[in-house]
Amino acid sequence: MTKHAGTLPDLLSHEERLDRLGAVAVHVGLGLRPGQELVMTASLDALPLVRRITEHAYKAGASLVTTLFSDEEAALMRFRNAPDDSFDAASGWLYEGMAKAFASGAARLAISGENPSLLANENPDKVSRANRARSKAYMPALSHIANFDINWTIVSYASPAWAKAMFPDDPEDIAVAKLWHAIFAASRVDAADPVAAWAAHNGELQARTARLNASRYAALRFRGPGTDLTVGLADEHEWAGGASQAKNGITCNANIPTEEVFTTPHRARVDGYVASTKPLAYQGTLIQDIAVRFEGGRIVEAQARTGADVLNKVLDTDEGARRLGEVALVPHSSPISKSGLLFYNTLYDENAASHIALGQSYSKCFVNGASLSPDELAARGANTSLIHIDWMIGSGEVDVDGISASGSAEPVMRKGEWT
Repeated sequence: MTKHAGTLPDLLSHEERLDRLGAVAVHVGLGLRPGQELVMTASLDALPLVRRITEHAYKAGASLVTTLFSDEEAALMRFRNAPDDSFDAASGWLYEGMAKAFASGAARLAISGENPSLLANENPDKVSRANRARSKAYMPALSHIANFDINWTIVSYASPAWAKAMFPDDPEDIAVAKLWHAIFAASRVDAADPVAAWAAHNGELQARTARLNASRYAALRFRGPGTDLTVGLADEHEWAGGASQAKNGITCNANIPTEEVFTTPHRARVDGYVASTKPLAYQGTLIQDIAVRFEGGRIVEAQARTGADVLNKVLDTDEGARRLGEVALVPHSSPISKSGLLFYNTLYDENAASHIALGQSYSKCFVNGASLSPDELAARGANTSLIHIDWMIGSGEVDVDGISASGSAEPVMRKGEWT
């Protein structure tokens, strides 16, 4: 596993490193302000990290921390025992409450760490219907996140199920320890000063976005095995990466870890074919070897070696589900990629490879995006959907060119590395 300069992993206990992760989540991920509420979601496995984050949030001046817990075993009980028509329902009252909290200024923190294959053996129709119902119910809350109305972040916890998916040949305790090592390193909590390490990293990402914004490419072209894809960029798009300011004036890192710079594709200007370079773990289903073809911005053909039924049902979620809402560039030499690990978790795998996202776009990735109405965003090419699903298309075999408005091309990445 790659270690960052100035790390002290051998001098810190697991509890000390877990506490540092809690501090990074609050001070780097959220930038939590005194008097602000925090709404957190997590699985029962993540209780130790929830407590560390809660303590740091209150020390930072949080007025109230509310955590909503989920349980994977209970989720399986639903799919195996609930009546069929119940899979078209979701707890709308819960998401309406979350939306109300965000509208009132609460911050949002999610702890990921789910079993990537939790629903692999369940009925794909039920899985698809449940995901769709949840996405529709969640939209009032999600809109505050997608539009960066609030400060929010995602961190992760090494659950036993996730660890065993990554290290199936190891005993559970060894697998969990290996996963924690990877999480701590990627989250920079082993640095002598994690907050300073994050400030330096954010500076590097922001310098990269400044160079891309100065280039004003009209499109990006990806070429590699199974891939020749031209992604037209939205009118007056803007690149982002690392820490950024939400509309409430608070600077946050939406993902811990993060290695990407990203922007908004034009919903109608994507053409060609592309193959995934890593599996996609989506809502408990592992989708492997995705291959799709775009015409006029829309996926017109799609297949996958596993999870194809779920993938195709996801693509039918709404009109925007077959179009792109994000394109991101990540060097193949990123610390997460250099670890050599396949995480089966989008938060990590998307930071090991360049990627695209189906569905909803981010208003922050436009010049003056915070002041634009939905109609103005759409006029510039923004996509709208109930979903936002990242999947990886970059590797050490993929080249990326920037295409100017005149059609000339210049290299941006060669064999997965910045030129």
